[in-house]
Amino acid sequence: MNDGVDYSSVAAEAKEQARDSLFDAPPMAEQERMVEAVLFASAEPVTVRDLVSRMPHGCNPVEALEYLRKRYEGRGVRVVQVGDAWAMRTAPDLGFLMQKETVETRKLSRAAIETLAIIAYHQPVTRAEIEEIRGVSVSRGTIDQLLEMEWIRLGRRKMTPGRPVTFVVTPVFLDHFGLESARDLPGLKELRAAGLLENRPPPGAMALGQGEEREDHHDEEQPELFGD
Repeated sequence: MNDGVDYSSVAAEAKEQARDSLFDAPPMAEQERMVEAVLFASAEPVTVRDLVSRMPHGCNPVEALEYLRKRYEGRGVRVVQVGDAWAMRTAPDLGFLMQKETVETRKLSRAAIETLAIIAYHQPVTRAEIEEIRGVSVSRGTIDQLLEMEWIRLGRRKMTPGRPVTFVVTPVFLDHFGLESARDLPGLKELRAAGLLENRPPPGAMALGQGEEREDHHDEEQPELFGD
């Protein structure tokens, strides 16, 4: 094992301990079992010096490691070197068995809920119009979060001075709530069921509340809040 570690000094230290010991060192097979037990139980890689301090006097953990490494060749678990220490690790070609996919539910902030509500019920809507409805400025992070979730996208530009871009909801947004079109946009109950809204509705979510209270549905083309 040519790994930059001076195992000769470690082995010499083990031999020195053997001379000072009144007992014979365990058989190599037993030493191998000891090393296996320590590596298996340790959450962190174990150095040879740590093995020397744990095992009985006279043991040769370097030799035991070599036997153990060869024994695990081709198995699902391997004995590998991590820096100047050793550990038991899953064989690289079987790493895919350890992968587990989870779905993380992220709750939207109040600002994101309000912004999403305004876009959903007044699309296509510009950032300036969103800010006028909310009464506060819309941070870049809020828009970026909704764009990252692919719940909104950039729409056509408004035919007004400066030709500002607009925002509209996406098919991903509609599919998430099981909607065929924007005619039946989600209300507070749907958002709470999705885990995206706390029990107490934020004060700015009036647009969503209106969609929940009324029996009639919105048309596919949402009315513009501001005239050109």
